[in-house]
Amino acid sequence: MTDQAQQPLWTAQAIAKAVNGQLHGDFTANGVAFDSREVGPGDLFVAMRGEQADGHDYITKAFANGAAGVICERACEEGPAIVVSDSAAALEALGVAARARTDAVIIGVTGSAGKTGTKEALHQALERLPSRSAHRSVKSYNNHVGVPLSLSRMPQESDFAVLEMGMNHKGELSALTQMVRPHVAIVTTVASAHIEFFKNEAAIAEAKAEIFEGLEAGGTAIIPYDNPHYGILYKKAEDCASNIITFGTSPEADCHVVDQLPAMEGGTLVTAMLNGQLLVYRIAQPGPHWVMNSLAILAGVQAVGGDLGVAGLALAEVEGLAGRGARHSLTVADGSILVIDESYNANPASMAVTLGDLGQTSAQRRVAILGAMKELGAQSDDLHAGLSAPIIAAQIDQCILVGEEMQILSEKLANMLEYKGQVAHVADSSQALDQLRTTLNAGDVILVKGSNSLGLGSVVKALTDELPADGDA
Repeated sequence: MTDQAQQPLWTAQAIAKAVNGQLHGDFTANGVAFDSREVGPGDLFVAMRGEQADGHDYITKAFANGAAGVICERACEEGPAIVVSDSAAALEALGVAARARTDAVIIGVTGSAGKTGTKEALHQALERLPSRSAHRSVKSYNNHVGVPLSLSRMPQESDFAVLEMGMNHKGELSALTQMVRPHVAIVTTVASAHIEFFKNEAAIAEAKAEIFEGLEAGGTAIIPYDNPHYGILYKKAEDCASNIITFGTSPEADCHVVDQLPAMEGGTLVTAMLNGQLLVYRIAQPGPHWVMNSLAILAGVQAVGGDLGVAGLALAEVEGLAGRGARHSLTVADGSILVIDESYNANPASMAVTLGDLGQTSAQRRVAILGAMKELGAQSDDLHAGLSAPIIAAQIDQCILVGEEMQILSEKLANMLEYKGQVAHVADSSQALDQLRTTLNAGDVILVKGSNSLGLGSVVKALTDELPADGDA
């Protein structure tokens, strides 16, 4: 394999050709960024005009942070530049050029929940293969700017790439998948996320199935057998894919669970049948959703010719991500608390699953800080009120509900005889933290989950900044 460390990610000439821009000065780039705060030494900075800020105002900062050159829409005196008419279009063109120049096997991942965790675990499973390299999307860069950014960061010599793709409107995935052109496309699940922009869940399934439209010849579609919208996904896969792999709990699924039980080390011990091959493995992350994710991950590894044994080891070590399942054991007076950070996103399905996980977690007291779920449209009240059932089933001792949309759930819980816990409804993350501090005790397990716009990650940060770690949870 070529030593990627000895050659740059991009030369200025290659960038200029890809984006049809005018080159002023020479440079080589080892990374790409469109946020000046993320620019590091040797990076290409793409100065784009956004709704809230104009990247051109941060070119000086980008060079101060070590940028090697910039893509911009005006003359640049600060350093080497490639001038284009539209920086956003240039980033897309650079991503397309990165995809065109590589022989990497590409896996695309979408779904209403589980995209990022599945992407990370797939990357870990493929990165561990001897003398092979794997690239992935970082963070949750999965939209019309995140996907071309992730592609543009892909080294030409990569053997594999795992790219996350998201959407909240019809047609978005169709455009993204034509850019990514995956060899394998995974749909983790279909649920009510972003339903404000769709007629119903079936329409969401149709939009998710757009990922199959970009499959390369001979491509593989991986779909959830147990999902209510399996038929929609399967029909689209039949039209676009050469191979279809299903995963789920049913023995009729190509990849299915044979047995599962709590593992002594934490997480779940799973016995699964994977296209006729029996495998026993442990998942470090708790919860039934991770069991389903693991089947999709292993199906993906198998589809690209990876090593299932190596993938099983990766699943045993995969850690929760910040905002997406990270666990923090923190010291308080007379003991410790466990903080489960799910603060990045929330929809009705992921809320129910995560509350179920909390209910299975041993605790003196279970506390749920739940933020409003966004983009639910006319169904918002019903879907928020519907969280009462998983809250009661999980025996949550205290609910701190954040945001205007949570008022209806607060009122419902307060009037339900079945709910024995305490309820507080607050306006924002700061008030949620204040409320938690008044009742915090040793032995608490605290779930923090909500739509990212509420900023509930600040609650997790405040706790981890103020309280000493008590070892990794």
